[in-house]
Amino acid sequence: MAKVLKGLVVAMGVACVAIGIFHFALGIHSVPGEGSADATVDSRERYYGAIFLGYGLAWLWAARQAPIPASAVRRLAGIFLLGGVGRLLSMAVAGQPQWFQIVLTVIELVLPPLYFWLADADEKRVNSGAYVHRQGAQPA
Repeated sequence: MAKVLKGLVVAMGVACVAIGIFHFALGIHSVPGEGSADATVDSRERYYGAIFLGYGLAWLWAARQAPIPASAVRRLAGIFLLGGVGRLLSMAVAGQPQWFQIVLTVIELVLPPLYFWLADADEKRVNSGAYVHRQGAQPA
């Protein structure tokens, strides 16, 4: 389970960094179905791209910890879930978005419970004695 957690945390980090760079670089043209928008919306999109890049870096930071901190995974997954809830709120207020945004909503609502379930897998592995320090010694 710890390896699955590690893989998912790294994958989330890499994906969020890539998405953040994409939105930062392309602005409003990175949003499927958006069409044209003014400079204010483009500015906001690039700002959110930078924030999403930082969010991805936080996932990668967590992946590099030994063990991967369950509290960080839960907090980061909670933020992801909150984004999905925000999309649901938007659908209730503004109507159905472009189809790809619906796919993203499903991902944002389905993945967090998996992260919550796996969050402490690496810590459990360490506490069970299965963890061997990089130099080959058991942790104290």
